[in-house]
Amino acid sequence: MYFRLIFIYLSMKKKQKLHNKVTFKTYNQNQLLLIPPSWDSFIEENHPVRIVNRIVDQLDLKPLIATYEGGGSSSYHPKMLLKVLVYGYLRNIYSSRKIEMALKENIHFMWLSGLQCPDHNTINDFRSKRLEGQFKSIFTQVVLLLVEEGLVDIKDVYTDGTKIEANANRYTFVWAKAIKRNKERIKKQLEELWTYVQEVYQSEESQVPERPNFEAISPEQVEATINSINEALADKNIEKKKADKLKYAKRWPDKLREYEAQEAILDGRNSYSKTDTDASFMRNKEDYMKNGQLTPCYNIQFSTSDKFVVNYTIGQTTSDTVLYQAHMESYNEQYGFYPDSDTADAGYGSEENYEYLESKEIEAFVKYSYFHKEERDKRKKKNPPHLNPSKKDNLYYNAQQDILYCPIGQPMPKVYEKQNKTKTGYVQILSVYRAKNCVGCPMRGACHKAKGNREVTINHNLERHKAKAREKLTSELGRKKRGQRCVDVEGTFGQLKHNKGYRRFLLRGKEKVEIELGLLALSMNIARMGSKLGAPVDGVCPIGSVLRQNEAKKGDNRVKTAS
Repeated sequence: MYFRLIFIYLSMKKKQKLHNKVTFKTYNQNQLLLIPPSWDSFIEENHPVRIVNRIVDQLDLKPLIATYEGGGSSSYHPKMLLKVLVYGYLRNIYSSRKIEMALKENIHFMWLSGLQCPDHNTINDFRSKRLEGQFKSIFTQVVLLLVEEGLVDIKDVYTDGTKIEANANRYTFVWAKAIKRNKERIKKQLEELWTYVQEVYQSEESQVPERPNFEAISPEQVEATINSINEALADKNIEKKKADKLKYAKRWPDKLREYEAQEAILDGRNSYSKTDTDASFMRNKEDYMKNGQLTPCYNIQFSTSDKFVVNYTIGQTTSDTVLYQAHMESYNEQYGFYPDSDTADAGYGSEENYEYLESKEIEAFVKYSYFHKEERDKRKKKNPPHLNPSKKDNLYYNAQQDILYCPIGQPMPKVYEKQNKTKTGYVQILSVYRAKNCVGCPMRGACHKAKGNREVTINHNLERHKAKAREKLTSELGRKKRGQRCVDVEGTFGQLKHNKGYRRFLLRGKEKVEIELGLLALSMNIARMGSKLGAPVDGVCPIGSVLRQNEAKKGDNRVKTAS
């Protein structure tokens, strides 16, 4: 019995060892395949790379292909390069060198390029040169495809702007104010030198030479003035300080020519960076020094609908107000019409923009300055400012007689009108009203503290637009649109800066930066499209069936047209 138990125990241990034996799958790097597998089998059916592939296949790239010249060595197909670039931006790969590396290591890029490996110079030249002037139409085709499938409505849009740093040195800058100050300094020093000439001639009781013209500060005029001063002091005893200044003055004509060239680059701007002359210095939220330092940036403008970017433009000034009309005209060039409505924040609420929106018949849900303050004041229970009778906005105005009435009922007739010209050239008409007698008025201290009778300046056209905007913004639809704007266009900027990690452009120059922004906008639209379409249907990516139906419809239309 004892030996039998020992035998059973040893048998169980042996079985346990056999059961615990480790087995590995066959691993042979040199294994040959009788039938090579298809690269398509390595790509999932609902992978985003298939969406990019199918969308670009549907685009009309004839204008882009027409930019290529015949002869010489063969070129990589622009369709393949466009697919690779768009997918790279979709995957947050922006560098041409990293895209080149991905074409050799990433199976999705290899499938997309058909195992072709263009180098980083080819990729960058295609992006910065071939796509210049071409990409906006490509972007528009994709948006119109989304419209056809009911994924986006481009008639109701939300507009906003944000600043992205340029690929430029932060410490090599040119300021318009510095140029103006230096030119004034040269003019002042010329006048000082000529005053010294007069003093020398008067001390010797000689006839003073004719005074040159200092009004026109041009390189030629300054050079002629310096020559005149040198001739006048040729045989005179000159002070050492004045002689040193005359020696330094020989550089002034060249400096003025340099200033003229810089002013031509500025073209009305306040500043630019020497390494990217199209970039202007702006105050950015991404402040490296945490001291309010200005950095070279571009002010990008987006119009979105349901978080799809439907229009984008590049601005070179900090003010969104002056960029708005050009942004809307760009929209019209893309689609051939203006949107039915647009919702924007107070940065766009100017009289000029309200007039523009009204002339284009665009329903405007655009805030004006102090709109939120007005709404907040109305909610106050104690002495709300909107009930203060002394405030300009609360004074009674008789439109028929064009008379304003002060808090105690004294008429304030219009004394004159004046015009105010904005930086963009828009002329505002301002009406000035003046009280007849404020002496001894019991409300004098609360009404105004200036000497004399009170004067009030009113822009009636702006007040009309503000009243119209206030009515729209406080309506039920207006409240809904104001809430949607915060998550629509601002949410798109959040995707761009935080999720895609894009805070600084790679290319230099406004035209190239616009291409880069277009690639970013297109990649975000494709990502948004994929999230809306959801899971694959019957093992096929939904966008694939959508695009095939589109192509079938186009084919049917061509047959009907031909018949």
